[in-house]
Amino acid sequence: MHPKLFEIPFIHLTVPSYGLMMVVGFLLAVWVIRRLSRNITPDPQFITNAALYSLIAGVVGARLFFVVHYFYKFKGDLLSIFAIWRGGVELLGGVLLAITVIFLYLWYHKLPVRRYLDILAIGLMLALVFGRIGCFLNGCCFGRPTNLPWAVQFPYHHPILTHSPAYRSQAYPNLERDRRDPQLRLPAEFFGYLDKDGKWYPDLKPYDQLTPDQKYLVDKGPYRCLPVHPTQLYSSAAGVVLALILYLFRRRAQGALNSENPRKFLTKPGCTFGLMFILYGTTRFFIEFVRDDNPFEFDSITISQNIGIAMIVLGVVLMVVFEAMKPDKIALSASK
Repeated sequence: MHPKLFEIPFIHLTVPSYGLMMVVGFLLAVWVIRRLSRNITPDPQFITNAALYSLIAGVVGARLFFVVHYFYKFKGDLLSIFAIWRGGVELLGGVLLAITVIFLYLWYHKLPVRRYLDILAIGLMLALVFGRIGCFLNGCCFGRPTNLPWAVQFPYHHPILTHSPAYRSQAYPNLERDRRDPQLRLPAEFFGYLDKDGKWYPDLKPYDQLTPDQKYLVDKGPYRCLPVHPTQLYSSAAGVVLALILYLFRRRAQGALNSENPRKFLTKPGCTFGLMFILYGTTRFFIEFVRDDNPFEFDSITISQNIGIAMIVLGVVLMVVFEAMKPDKIALSASK
């Protein structure tokens, strides 16, 4: 776990791993989208502008989704809502708002929306690959305890949040996940400390207030964090697979439009975009079963699983609607 990758010398500016991975994913997505849009883009600057707007919308949406989801954490200190550097974003919210902004941008400039959305679907999945690697380095979006050989163990300490989210989750009961007992039973001596102002907190002790023996116990001894599913890497690998499937699906659609059989099933512009919702909603629904961070909310499943179901339904509806629509002018000219 490396939430801070490195510090820039002289100016002492810390580069967060999650933010850097988001930027890398964003740049890769823009590069892929620009290349795939060469035959339909009147001006490549349109793609760059749309990407910049989507980046801003993605950050805002990811933070907004987290704030709405965990609003109780901000009661009494509403200004902390804007302290995004302290952590607290949800990738799904960023993706949804970014898609909305891009759609409005394309519609406003009267560009072939469905064809751009098909390409956007591929770029979004590639951005997801690096975004989830950022989650892994940051220690968020962690999985449930497991004994599988590829399980990972997060440390006690977190440079930004004091404790790693996985360790903190295991050290306490979690009624929001129907867990009445902690997964990791720590002695009472690990709880309760005075801060620098002499104020008492009954919380889990910061790492620097542990004794050398206690540090050994949480680093290498019986109180080390339990091994968990690397769900962030599962999601990252899924992003690679989904991007490849969407790319091949779009190539199939393009081939059909340029062939003597343009009426081939599910080849109309926009179908690739609809398929993205189905594929991502499905993978997110099942990965949630091995995640251990989101609370159970509706129907004894997490809010992300409910959103995943909604995304699958939306994807099916979009594919049906787009399949019934006529190809746009660019698609018709390309098929001649």
